[in-house]
Amino acid sequence: MRTFLFLIATVFFSFSALCQKSTTFKPGEIWPDNKGVHINAHGGGILFHNGKYFWFGEHKVEGKKGNQAWVGVHCYSSGNLTDWTDEGIAFSVSNDPESEITAGCVIERPKVIYNKKTGKFVMWFHLELKGQGYKAAKTGVAVADNPTGPYNFLKAVNPNAGVWPVNYNGELISKKFPENLKDWSDEWIQAVKDGLFVHRDFEKGQMARDMSLYIDDDGKAYHIHASEENLTLHIAELTDDYTGFTGKYIRVLPTGHNEAPALFKYNNKYFMITSGCTGWAPNAARLLVSGSVMGNWEYIENPCVGTDKELTFHAQSTYILPVEGKKNAFIFMADRWNPENAIDGRYIWLPVQFNEMGNPYLEWIDEWKLSIFDKK
Repeated sequence: MRTFLFLIATVFFSFSALCQKSTTFKPGEIWPDNKGVHINAHGGGILFHNGKYFWFGEHKVEGKKGNQAWVGVHCYSSGNLTDWTDEGIAFSVSNDPESEITAGCVIERPKVIYNKKTGKFVMWFHLELKGQGYKAAKTGVAVADNPTGPYNFLKAVNPNAGVWPVNYNGELISKKFPENLKDWSDEWIQAVKDGLFVHRDFEKGQMARDMSLYIDDDGKAYHIHASEENLTLHIAELTDDYTGFTGKYIRVLPTGHNEAPALFKYNNKYFMITSGCTGWAPNAARLLVSGSVMGNWEYIENPCVGTDKELTFHAQSTYILPVEGKKNAFIFMADRWNPENAIDGRYIWLPVQFNEMGNPYLEWIDEWKLSIFDKK
């Protein structure tokens, strides 16, 4: 009888613990949803709509094969950013083996934005075709009538086919490159800076891997992605309905080897946090700044401070989240990848702080609350 009562009490208190609302962020720890299951939304982004946050991310499965898309994009909702309700799969892979989004493809870094003109929710993501590794370097787009989906796949493209970057001069457009340049030689690096891969991919469209989305104050939306074999970032303007490219795009820091872009605006400056390219292994984050989205971006410094700053606290950026209702409050969202068991990837959320120069910085905090933004 005592054993039975003990079991009942254990179940009761376990259930009560799940039902208790969380008020703090604990970076790197298991983050249970309303069902007590670790949130499965990796490489994700957040949409705020009608008083609620929606978190979209890669649905992983156990083991190494978990880094391929076998399910789709998972969605969670929250009113306070700490408690999350499982809303199910917002965007599903296809059972059609001929589909570009067939099960076993690669779907990474999904981001969703809302188009006020069309009333549609628009999702973009990095797409690699099944069995082709990272060769395709495409970006896919899907739309829905509701934030939680279902999202209907429209197309996958290599952006801006047949179009030159707006910050690319006439001399470079007509430039001829020597054949058989040795990779990483001084001549090869200079050729890449001058647009070797832009020329190579001009007809079919540019590469698009790690990506993010950003809506500026005027409602214009931008697609930010690693391009040119991950050596150069591209920022491309989206059409008014957010489902295509206008053909206006820029190259950012050619040969800088930046990926995992996350963009936000503070004090009339645009900041972007990126990472280097070291596969699944963490590296030092980079902070870039510009006076406009399509302007001249410059490298500032590593935004991380303190212990493990050179490894971005063993994580990689995915999104910068503006906190609704709080002025100049931003959350740095990052992933601590686990390539051996993808489903166990952890989330590193930290408050973005600002130094006396007005530049953002990140420091590790074991546990924190949104009230940290009230102490400015």
